Amino acid sequence: MSAPDIGERDRALVAEVMSSTQLSFGPMVERFETGIAAVARRKHAIAVSSGTAGLHVAVRALGLGHGDSVITTSFSFVASTNCLLYEGARPVFADIDPVTFNIDPSAVEDVVQSSGAPPVGLIPVDVFGQPCDLARLEEIARRNGFRVIEDACEAIGATWRGRPAGSLGQMAVFAFYPNKQMTTGEGGVIVTDDDELADVARSLRNQGRGAGNDWLTHLRLGFNYRLDELSAALGVAQLERLDALIAQRDDVARRYSAALADIPGIAVPRVLPATTRMSWFVYVVLLDRGLSRDLVAAGLAARHVPTRPYFSPIHLQPYFRDRFGDLRGTLPVTEDVGQRTLALPFHGHLSDESIGYVAEALRETIAAS
Repeated sequence: MSAPDIGERDRALVAEVMSSTQLSFGPMVERFETGIAAVARRKHAIAVSSGTAGLHVAVRALGLGHGDSVITTSFSFVASTNCLLYEGARPVFADIDPVTFNIDPSAVEDVVQSSGAPPVGLIPVDVFGQPCDLARLEEIARRNGFRVIEDACEAIGATWRGRPAGSLGQMAVFAFYPNKQMTTGEGGVIVTDDDELADVARSLRNQGRGAGNDWLTHLRLGFNYRLDELSAALGVAQLERLDALIAQRDDVARRYSAALADIPGIAVPRVLPATTRMSWFVYVVLLDRGLSRDLVAAGLAARHVPTRPYFSPIHLQPYFRDRFGDLRGTLPVTEDVGQRTLALPFHGHLSDESIGYVAEALRETIAAS
């Protein structure tokens, strides 16, 4: 489905750390944080062990917890909801835009109006690398006094009307799993402009310690969410060529869309004019209603093309239904899209031959459905 782009510079910086005596809390983490802060145009960046860890720290740092309702999207990876459940906050889902699959600001307004207990927070997700409507969500948050965490884990380097993903809210989070645009193996970064939130986040990722060398004094309950030097070194090298990595993926997405354009029964992804820079995370097609996604996926698998159903809505996941009951029918757009999206193999070095093979396999599979 994906492949990381690892080059000689990446290997060299990792080897540099291996030749040193410092594998944690060293100069590579600081260099990586400085670089990510610059991409997001934020004052502070705090490296952590994963995007999930970053979201959890942000929720804790902003004081979102028991009794708090927080609006978010069900069309996402589970981490954007689990970070709330870890702290006892209750996710309240708003429906999505049928084109971008991002949270719909109008649906957020509807949730605000209909909620018995007023929501106190908002976690929008930049789905598949296309930023959400930053301006409208920012206005809604300002009007309602929301604490906001932008889940930009899929959107490093993207911009919305020239504004970078990760610039919304008090805090935002990026992630760098191997299928992302750039990778640290495992890892994430929290960004913020707030000095106090940054200090709290640094403490929380490091077992609740404060600044300085007093290693056995713990100011608060924290976590072992540190990013190691080896991972940070890979991140520094990858960040140096982030523009090229994004451009390569953009080229693959363009060639995919051209190859798939005349295949009946599918819609290729749309990038809105407001998205001044798309940062492609995955390439997801939308099947027409009446086509069985399971049959299409099986047909592609028989032709040696792997696929994934990106995303299965969170509110329909077994663990969520066990906890909150049957919520089917509450998010009609999310549920409709969630039954019809299919991610195709995607990375920055897919050849024309591979893209053509996937396109032909998809054409044959749909014709036989």
